[in-house]
Amino acid sequence: MTRSWMGLVVLSLGMVAAEPPKPVQVPLKAPQEATIPPGPVGEAIRLGQKIFTNTPKYAPAYSGNALSCSSCHLDAGKAPHAAPMVGLWAVFPTYLPRAGRVGTMEDRINGCFLRSMNGKPLPTSSEEMRGLLAYVWWLSRDVPVGAEVVGRGNPPLQALAPADPERGKAIYARACVVCHGEDGQGSADIPPLWGPRSFNLGAGMARTSKAAAFVKANMSGLGGTEPLTAQEAWDVSAYFTHQPRPDFPGKVNDWPRGGKPADSRY
Repeated sequence: MTRSWMGLVVLSLGMVAAEPPKPVQVPLKAPQEATIPPGPVGEAIRLGQKIFTNTPKYAPAYSGNALSCSSCHLDAGKAPHAAPMVGLWAVFPTYLPRAGRVGTMEDRINGCFLRSMNGKPLPTSSEEMRGLLAYVWWLSRDVPVGAEVVGRGNPPLQALAPADPERGKAIYARACVVCHGEDGQGSADIPPLWGPRSFNLGAGMARTSKAAAFVKANMSGLGGTEPLTAQEAWDVSAYFTHQPRPDFPGKVNDWPRGGKPADSRY
């Protein structure tokens, strides 16, 4: 019996030590508009799509600035390497390090409303929340639970040297000002990068590392400008993320279990 018991222990230890299976990778493929069903479900999906692409217009009671969900989740949440929503339905519930707890899709959506849109949380029973949930569900309908969508998030970006906001200011004038303006306020179609109409200190995009990864993957070389190097993306992000922007009072509750990133603005 002793030998058998020890064998079970060894077997158990071996099972613990084994690496977990890697998730199946699937291509990012958003469903066609024609697949939106008729009836109440389709109406909810279309409402969520409208809120996603023009948040100030379709969720004015909860929007606090000029940004929409699609300001960061490009192409209505369908673009690779721009935090796409395709497949996100199968990811939640998940652990949220900034909150220090397991969170739901509703928690994540409201985190964006509070931080990126400097607004108010959506009531979980509201038509706006139901619409956004329906839209994410529809975008994710063909992605199996547990699968990893290729192009999810922004590829991590390494800089060769510490980010320099002074160099970034010159890069901004060369590569960004044509769209975002000298004052960073953008236009009716271009989101502001700083100031009271932009994201607050608690937003993920306020971190230089997050902004640099997004800029390199999605903004580099636009408008006929030269593509940015990784270092230039870091430098220009260090410049615009440290411009004046709204505070986030709830920041005192962030990272309750530790692990706050070094480039957090607070």
